[in-house]
Amino acid sequence: MQVNEAETRRSVAGTEVDGRNPSRAVSGAEACTAADGITKSEGPQSLMEAVVEKGNMWRAYRRVVGNDGAPGVDGLTVSALQSWLQKHWPQTRTELLEGRYKPAAVRKVEIPKPQGGVRTLGIPTVLDRLIQQALHQVLQPLFEPEFSSSSYGFRPGRSAHQAVQAAREYVTEGRRWVVDIDLEKFLDAVS
Repeated sequence: MQVNEAETRRSVAGTEVDGRNPSRAVSGAEACTAADGITKSEGPQSLMEAVVEKGNMWRAYRRVVGNDGAPGVDGLTVSALQSWLQKHWPQTRTELLEGRYKPAAVRKVEIPKPQGGVRTLGIPTVLDRLIQQALHQVLQPLFEPEFSSSSYGFRPGRSAHQAVQAAREYVTEGRRWVVDIDLEKFLDAVS
């Protein structure tokens, strides 16, 4: 199944969801208005409609299949996803649009750490990974411009190496503090 570039592009209230026009971010679910020059029949009226739009779902599908990965609690593999979607996608799409979709439980896997102990890894189902990727593709261009330029964690085009380089530059400029925060255990300690 081939998807061309035109199919993967879509607009939500004049905001290119691929990030080309992030300054016109959507502020609510119903963002298409006559003032925007877009009628309700011309495009997605909500972010969730942009998420389940065919081109966006195909991009998400290709990404999930390309990443491969282990099955979740339901045992569905990446290689079986396409046939599962052919049978079940219409119902899943409806559940998403109506706000009735419930993600499955996450499969817990413990991976040994080199210095001892274990790292707990949660593996979502392949369907939930597909939906997460589709959501990510629509929401990231809307929220990315709002993040601090000093933030490097899990950001497109940014790495831990760049964060260390920026910290070196701050110290060279005479600054005395660099803050590195890992929230993994912080949320366990807050009541």
